[in-house]
Amino acid sequence: MKTRLEKDSMGEMSVPDDALYGASTQRAVLNFPISGRPVPFPVIHAYGLIKGAAAKVHQQLGLLSAERASLIVQAAQEVAEGRLDTHFVLDIYQTGSGTSTNMNVNEVISNRACQIAGQPIGAKDPVHPNDHVNLGQSSNDTFPTALHVAVARELQERLLPVLERLQGSLAQKGDEFWEVLKIGRTHLMDATPVRLGQEFRGYARQVEHGVDRVHKAIKTLAELPLGGTAVGTGLNCHPDFPAQVIALIAEKTGLPFREAKDHFEAQSAKDALVEVSGQLKTIATSLFKIANDIRWLSSGPQCAVGEISLPATQPGSSIMPGKVNPVMCESLMQVCARVFGNDATVTWCAAHGNFELNVMMPALGAALLESIELLTHAAHVFEERCIRGIEANQERCSGFIEQSLALVTGLNSKIGYDRAAAIAKESVRTGIPVRQICLGRLAELGLTELELNEALDPARMCAPDPLSVGGLG
Repeated sequence: MKTRLEKDSMGEMSVPDDALYGASTQRAVLNFPISGRPVPFPVIHAYGLIKGAAAKVHQQLGLLSAERASLIVQAAQEVAEGRLDTHFVLDIYQTGSGTSTNMNVNEVISNRACQIAGQPIGAKDPVHPNDHVNLGQSSNDTFPTALHVAVARELQERLLPVLERLQGSLAQKGDEFWEVLKIGRTHLMDATPVRLGQEFRGYARQVEHGVDRVHKAIKTLAELPLGGTAVGTGLNCHPDFPAQVIALIAEKTGLPFREAKDHFEAQSAKDALVEVSGQLKTIATSLFKIANDIRWLSSGPQCAVGEISLPATQPGSSIMPGKVNPVMCESLMQVCARVFGNDATVTWCAAHGNFELNVMMPALGAALLESIELLTHAAHVFEERCIRGIEANQERCSGFIEQSLALVTGLNSKIGYDRAAAIAKESVRTGIPVRQICLGRLAELGLTELELNEALDPARMCAPDPLSVGGLG
């Protein structure tokens, strides 16, 4: 591999000849051969936005020449658009402040700007990575700013639309299945009848709450620490710089970013990111519950619940012909488990902010962004390849209702709990359905056949009108 020599404050370093990064980045490449997983690209793209906006503002403030600012803006735009992704090679598990990544960005933008200006890579003239690209900034305020911007954009642009589609599909199934009556279940045991549509509307409402939680998470991320520089004091930063840069970032992204009210809190603590992770954990909890319910409702299908049928997406067994498994549910449930683990990582990393700086930010950001990415992809395929194709097995649903002991609950207000319980026990002992036992004892129960059928009507039991339910007299 052809190399070139670059210099930084520690001396010379051989760098791949075609790499836009420099000596500082190459040192980090050699220092951190840990996981082979690069810093998530949404962070890099957010950095491009920050550096471009910073150059524009520094020109307006008279701190950068128009030529230098224009070159930085052009190179930073290429970073923001992902056109230079191959030059961001650093491992997640690097310096805890993200300094290595900030310098990776500074060097790439500097060298690309030099290229645009017709100068060789590594010239550092007309654009220097520290003096110009990093002007008025520190890794300690830019890296957490990039995290906030990256996470907020991923929530807004990727996860939110997917959850909205999932909510809509579940609500549509709720309407489609409204007339399908089935047995309810509590403690995994038979309970009084419900509508299949009621169950699916409940799932839709869970996801609707998830949509609200995403909106709340985005608002939580609105305060940006940019402008605090090294420790929160704003040393070497123009006082007008942060507000103006953040205004440009807000305009570019369409998100309500603003300068942090207290830079010491914003830089030293990562509570906002912990809160966002908590919202994602809650969303994952909802999705796990929905996927697991749907998996059970489709189980069997002949020898278990089997009240719904899922789309057949692939063969379910390498040895049992014809077997089809709820694989989309299982995939989503595994993603949710990973999100739960990532939340623990985020929490632990955030708890290790010491004094004026958190030193576990790259791992924190990677865990959080992975949760968003996984939930986005898994919820998308779950909606598209599972929810849309679910069908109700109406005959099986009706048959379970008639077999269930819970049907007797409709008689409580007519004959009392103890007599109803005796009928249920007799049904267990004899195997005779509740309705059939009652039909043979109408006179003893003091009921007409019409009254019995009204009391045991599953539709009435799904949403009874309290005013129409007679008492025991």
